[in-house]
Amino acid sequence: MRANEKVAIVGRQVALVPYEKKHVPRYHEWMKSPYLQEMTGSEPLSIDEEYAMQQTWRTDDDKCTFIVLSKDAGSAACNVHDTSRMIGDVNIYLNNADNPHEAELEVMIAEEAHAGKGIATEVLRLMMGYAVSDIGVDDFVVRIKEYNSASIHIFENKLGFVETERAPVFKEVTLRRKVDDGLKASLAEWTGHAARIEFAK
Repeated sequence: MRANEKVAIVGRQVALVPYEKKHVPRYHEWMKSPYLQEMTGSEPLSIDEEYAMQQTWRTDDDKCTFIVLSKDAGSAACNVHDTSRMIGDVNIYLNNADNPHEAELEVMIAEEAHAGKGIATEVLRLMMGYAVSDIGVDDFVVRIKEYNSASIHIFENKLGFVETERAPVFKEVTLRRKVDDGLKASLAEWTGHAARIEFAK
């Protein structure tokens, strides 16, 4: 999605930056992991296919992604062009023909050293805030492997999602959160510390 190609969002522990060609090699290494493939429902791609996929993330209007960079604790500054700080990504898909304002959320913290520190929660809150304010999302949905209890906990207990469906065949749980005044107030509180800066090449 071109809407976010010049936007970086800097939070407390992370910065979200547009997915650029320079990010592809490290992303490609992450996605060789069978565990990450399973958790994200992804198929392994060649490096050339990964570069082609990066371009679709940039140009397609029905999906939006940010690369997640780690940030030094207590520091307001962050080098948003430092690829060595890559730790994951966060995506939304606008693929519901009946509601073009519904967004399916996905987050991946690929670097194990950054797991379990509340980073995924902050990343999701920043992405949800951006999706509501800039893209006009009015409903969020996630589909998570039923054995991924850590992710389910984040969505239910940190973000207020509610389970609406289980698909035993796919071993998936579906959770949803409608964008209402309560969520908008929470997003304002959760993301009030964040700063937007221009992502200039």
